[in-house]
Amino acid sequence: MADSPHPSSTNAGVVLAADGVTLVDAGAAPSCAAPLAQAIAELTPLPVRRLVLTGSHIDLVGGASAFPLAAVYGSGQTSDHLDQPANPEAWKRMHPSLAGEFDELPARPVSHVVTEAAHLCPASIAVPSGGPQFENLVVQVPSANVVFAGAVASFGTVPLGFESDFAAWATHLDTIAAYGEIFIPAHGPIGGVEELTELRDYLNACVDANGSLDALARGPWMSWENQRFHEVNVERAQMLAQGDPNPPPAMLRLLGL
Repeated sequence: MADSPHPSSTNAGVVLAADGVTLVDAGAAPSCAAPLAQAIAELTPLPVRRLVLTGSHIDLVGGASAFPLAAVYGSGQTSDHLDQPANPEAWKRMHPSLAGEFDELPARPVSHVVTEAAHLCPASIAVPSGGPQFENLVVQVPSANVVFAGAVASFGTVPLGFESDFAAWATHLDTIAAYGEIFIPAHGPIGGVEELTELRDYLNACVDANGSLDALARGPWMSWENQRFHEVNVERAQMLAQGDPNPPPAMLRLLGL
């Protein structure tokens, strides 16, 4: 797993079962997934049979082609997004160090849509959850009290919620807090309920700011990485409260639009 808060660096989860490996998220591009595939091969001779995508953003799905034989599990929203035409120019703006890989990035569609909690193998359960998107997944490993929160959590780094319902996301964090004791986010170091609570408080603070970055309550998030995302989140929270589902202007500026 990676623990860098850089937007291109994402954590991945590996769960071993008798029939093979369940992998949670695949990194932003094949070059990100290759070291992961090598590490898995050194860990076990078993194949990667299942790939769970906790969301549809490129930092989670871009490396999926490194695992061509795995069944791909995702939410209905993730499935819909991966069936749409790619947007490599936006990816290049957000992940410039990987720009050379995006023009020919092969997509892997979702083969198994998860609509309710389901065992992937005896050790792991895929559970639908809201998060930065309206439909995300998390993966529980009950025997280890571990939850691969994936897209639903970022610790020590400001999440990018350009399409989020922050109030609903905060509520889902309260729900998944009961799923385990150790939480592995898509971005940042491994955490626990304390880190989930800080993220929940940040999301609520974005709502309470009423569109004003200056009104964002102070908290631990003032020292998190990716401070530029605060503006996106505060704008998005206000726009959604006003019934406007469009991307916030701050996000369009990040994309050079």
